[in-house]
Amino acid sequence: MEPALFEEKLSAACVRALKADGKISELQRLSGGASMESWAFVFGGEEFVLRRLPSGISADDEGLRGIPLSTQADVIEQAAKQGVTAPVVRGRLTPEDGIGEGFFMERARGETLPHKILGNPEFAKAEKALSSQCAAELAAIHNMDPATLPENLEYFTPVQLIQLQKDKYHEIGGAIPIYEFAFHWLFENAPKTDVRKPVHGDFRMGNLMITPDGISAVLDWELARFGDPVQDLAYLCTPSWRFGRYDQIAGGFDSKDNFLAAYARHSGEEVDNDRFRFWLIYSTLWWGVACMVMGEIWRSGGDRSLERTVIGRRVSEVEIDLALLFEELLPPEICTKLDWQTSGPESVKGETAYGELLTALQDWNSEHVLPGLKGHNKFQSRVAGNALGILQRQEDWGRLFADAQQRRLAAIGYDHGQVCRALSEGVLDIATPGLWDHLRLSALERLSIDQPRYAGLQTALKKWSSQNEF
Repeated sequence: MEPALFEEKLSAACVRALKADGKISELQRLSGGASMESWAFVFGGEEFVLRRLPSGISADDEGLRGIPLSTQADVIEQAAKQGVTAPVVRGRLTPEDGIGEGFFMERARGETLPHKILGNPEFAKAEKALSSQCAAELAAIHNMDPATLPENLEYFTPVQLIQLQKDKYHEIGGAIPIYEFAFHWLFENAPKTDVRKPVHGDFRMGNLMITPDGISAVLDWELARFGDPVQDLAYLCTPSWRFGRYDQIAGGFDSKDNFLAAYARHSGEEVDNDRFRFWLIYSTLWWGVACMVMGEIWRSGGDRSLERTVIGRRVSEVEIDLALLFEELLPPEICTKLDWQTSGPESVKGETAYGELLTALQDWNSEHVLPGLKGHNKFQSRVAGNALGILQRQEDWGRLFADAQQRRLAAIGYDHGQVCRALSEGVLDIATPGLWDHLRLSALERLSIDQPRYAGLQTALKKWSSQNEF
């Protein structure tokens, strides 16, 4: 839709919903959001944010997106009434508005980007209070009256949730050995609980609006449902949501023990460590499958944004994360040091190499395109730079790593598909000589190509590498 027409239609929707004359101004798409859009605008002197699913886009996204926007608005309204620091919903789009499904709410002030909050002296006071504030918000969410919430909020047992993820993973054609091992472990260790409390489902840094004084809004309610509240606690601690501060397990801002103690104070309920570990491993694997779903959505033509494909390559982050989590449980005798080392690409002579073309594109994008962009276009240019970097490293190292993987598999006596099936079925002991080393080395190799700056990679190398330098 043309920008001018979109602005005109949104103005009309505001006039209808707010029962006031006027036109919107300062309309701007906010960064992030591969297809579910967020737009900031001003109407009648007030600041709002629109959450919108454009016309013609699936409301389901292979089940990844969660509850409909109308249900999200209902949940947010009830959350605000029951003590959660949630935004105030002021209007909802209708089919007659002609701009898709959505709702708009008062704009909360603050910052959501973790890299602008964590470690920033301006937010030092807020960061110090985050464990207590997050615990208080989660306790309030978990204590919401179920009778006031929409009837279409779903509940799944832990085993049902695992099966849903495994079904998605297999539909896509997933074949990652450590994911298979994780699925088997989760089925074997699922807690037998019938707790059914409201859960946010996506409570993490990046979905919290934060001012220098603390949380000003809990955002992004599309995964809300009924379930085990410990899942929300573990999700906040998922390695991918620590945003570079890998050793600060609680969201990149505090220790796990401090955060869980804060939750116990606010909720009156102690958290069982085994139950927490289960949900932490589940949430870590869930994100890995979600990344695969992102790539599948692009592949199927549902949403052809560049961001989808790049997120699809983040599956290797989760391989490292799972390996580090499982090493807390596995026999120490198989968690030995690894002979890991990489070298730079071979020097090139003669005709231009493919890797050199990719380097030239990266340089052009960063030096000539990115500096002239703003807002969502600037974000997209950065995503493009990440994609070019992945391709360049694949060109430099991909064949070398693939050969090394084949040699390791030959020594174990299995091919890749056989390893996946055997781990999934639990018939291959993880202590089989060479197997755990192969899984860790494969994760290091893949992540070195996909995202070498991921904090989990450096954490793994410090723990695993026998080299003094890496």
